[in-house]
Amino acid sequence: MTPQLFTTATARSAGLSRSVLRGPSFVRLAHGVVVRLEDAIDERARLGLLATVLPADAAFSHQTAAALLGAPTPAPPRPHVALTPRRVLPQHAGLVVHGRHLEAEDVVVDRGLRVTSGAQTFLDVSAVLPPQELVAVGDALLRAGHLDEERLEARLRRADRVRGVVRARACAPLLSPLAQSRPESVMRYWLVVSDLPDPEPQVPVTDRRGREVAHGDLGYREWKLLLEYEGRQHADPEQFARDVDRYSLMAADGWLVLRFARTHLLRPHVVVDRTRRALLSRGWRPQQC
Repeated sequence: MTPQLFTTATARSAGLSRSVLRGPSFVRLAHGVVVRLEDAIDERARLGLLATVLPADAAFSHQTAAALLGAPTPAPPRPHVALTPRRVLPQHAGLVVHGRHLEAEDVVVDRGLRVTSGAQTFLDVSAVLPPQELVAVGDALLRAGHLDEERLEARLRRADRVRGVVRARACAPLLSPLAQSRPESVMRYWLVVSDLPDPEPQVPVTDRRGREVAHGDLGYREWKLLLEYEGRQHADPEQFARDVDRYSLMAADGWLVLRFARTHLLRPHVVVDRTRRALLSRGWRPQQC
């Protein structure tokens, strides 16, 4: 059963007072828009209900679109919406409204919701995200199939003087669909913009017979160096046992494994310095100018 949605006007005509609308049977979607719930709804369902009272040309955009398309960014408390510019752009206390001249290819329908495309979303969030987080968003959009090099290049080519386009163009060549998580993307970004060799994502580790027995999040095959991010899931006893077995296999075949955790994402100099020292220990030498 679809939850029933009310605006301030329709609630008044239905005889629902403000005190009733503030009760446990209703959830506030945005300023002046509430919904009667029989069951709880998730964020996507909330936005779907909200879309029913938005103009037909509205599309969810920016961080809202990024979250809907599966990027590692939280949905903002006030949904972002892009509208075709008007003489007076409608504003809403519960929304962040952006005037955008969007082409047909800049909007997609994702599971019933009008959302800015992966390329448009990447461009939009480039104005507000630091480069390492923008790379993480771009990697996730690539991995999910919402973005590819051709579509991104085409969108950025017609984005002259758009806020954030300089950062978007700088980060676009750094994206990879092979990154499996935000931490991997962030670590890769810090290494790529350093003076170290570019790391390879998802490095396969093979045994003496050529069989793949493990893989590393990031690494350097030439120097048999791997970088692993240890998230919270690695504390699970079964996962911990698998990790021990995997690291033993890597070490047995001569790989050096550097392990990083969440705290290191806030200290990029530590990631770069330890990787540098490990590369030097494996025979890498920086090029002399």
